[in-house]
Amino acid sequence: AVVAFVGMDPRPCDSGQKRGRRRLSKRGPAEGRRLLFNAGMAAAKSKVWAPLYQHYRQLGWPSTAAIMIIARKILRVAFSLFKNSVDFNSDLISIKT
Repeated sequence: AVVAFVGMDPRPCDSGQKRGRRRLSKRGPAEGRRLLFNAGMAAAKSKVWAPLYQHYRQLGWPSTAAIMIIARKILRVAFSLFKNSVDFNSDLISIKT
């Protein structure tokens, strides 16, 4: 729900048997998406998140899509940390999707 609030959820463009392109819904605050994208770009170069970025790049994803995947994951991790009042543990970050 927090990913949808920020507008980083994929919006389907389907009709009948046609399956269109997925794009961001962009329904939330644009500044939040901008900050998360910048955080994803910085995280893609860090030792914790770089393996995840390289994993998606090797699967053939464009760099922007890989950064958005990392940004969404950062948002989910940050929300979970806030909700459970715990500290970040980089050992829990895995390549599994």
